[in-house]
Amino acid sequence: MENAALLKAIIDNAIDGIITINERGGVESINPAACKLFLYTPEDVVGNNISMLMPPPYKSQHDEYIARYQRTDDPHIIGIGREVTGLRKNGTTFPFRLGVSEVSYAERKIFAGFIHDLSREKEAEEQLKEYAAHLEELVESRTHSLKETVMSLQQAKEEVSSSLVKEKELGQLKSRFVSMASHEFRTPLSAVQLSASLIEKYAQPYDNENIKKHVAKIKGSVGILTGILNDFLSLEKLEAGKVQVTRAQFDLVKFSEEITEELQLVAKQNQSIIYQHTGTVSLVNLDQNLLRHCITNLIGNAIKYSGENTFIEFNTEISPERCVLTIRDNGIGIPEVDQKHLFEAFFRAHNTGSIPGTGLGLNIVARYAGLLDGKVDFKSNVNQGTLFTITFPLA
Repeated sequence: MENAALLKAIIDNAIDGIITINERGGVESINPAACKLFLYTPEDVVGNNISMLMPPPYKSQHDEYIARYQRTDDPHIIGIGREVTGLRKNGTTFPFRLGVSEVSYAERKIFAGFIHDLSREKEAEEQLKEYAAHLEELVESRTHSLKETVMSLQQAKEEVSSSLVKEKELGQLKSRFVSMASHEFRTPLSAVQLSASLIEKYAQPYDNENIKKHVAKIKGSVGILTGILNDFLSLEKLEAGKVQVTRAQFDLVKFSEEITEELQLVAKQNQSIIYQHTGTVSLVNLDQNLLRHCITNLIGNAIKYSGENTFIEFNTEISPERCVLTIRDNGIGIPEVDQKHLFEAFFRAHNTGSIPGTGLGLNIVARYAGLLDGKVDFKSNVNQGTLFTITFPLA
């Protein structure tokens, strides 16, 4: 008696609904949690066929299942959980996960159904889908707007640069674009990036591959657009003469090791950046910000234009007369016909294909190196890699 009372107390206080039926589908018992879900009292349900709690077409399918079980004695869903839809007394429906167990009792078979309401989970999934779809539309809209602005600027530059008389108009147009880009695009891009990160965090419990794919797509697009914006801002500062050189003595080896560690995090799968220093001296007197941009751009290009499972060599050398930096990759290389235009603004080699880029990076590197009295050289062959060398005099 004590065990029976304990079992009844457990069933009556269970969070999930529990319903037992006989072999003909008649309800023999229903616990309070199930009554709350279906909005029925035990008197309404006990003695009736379980199909009263099912909307079409599940109701007719259940009757067929009972008939098949009586003919074949083969229970297809026993021990297997599945999602089904329940019908409440007021005519509304709700999703739940059903688990069915078969129990032999008093020389007859009893089936126990365990019901877990999925309404909140389904609502949360729908909300996440709506958020992801809305965010994707927002990113596509912002991306399209920014691309149109960049294309308009490029077209305007090509048109006015053909005439020296319109040189002043070109400068004004670029200034307006940079000012607009700085204020109008940075803020929404930051908001999109933050929202994507939050959606990724909130979606972790559901482990939805579609959400992961679209969040990664959003983050990648934001990163590309941010890089384009930064290139244009750097070019504008250079042409406006706003870049100030601030020389200071620092440890080049430690500086280069830090950059190597940072860029290794964004390298492709199994890409390795190998750094080495030649010489016993490590102190130089250069501008750290300009030098960091040069190194980051060249190694970033090596990562972008090289495949997976490759090595990128980064070397520094200090002698009494000069400081030399070299970056070597095994990537796609630069066609010989394109090499003479490599440091021109907005120029991209013909073999870059769909790899994203603005054609401004090497132009900015060369100009930053020039502000430090340095010089950029390179050697390259198609599909055999590229070697960039930056030399700074230390006299």
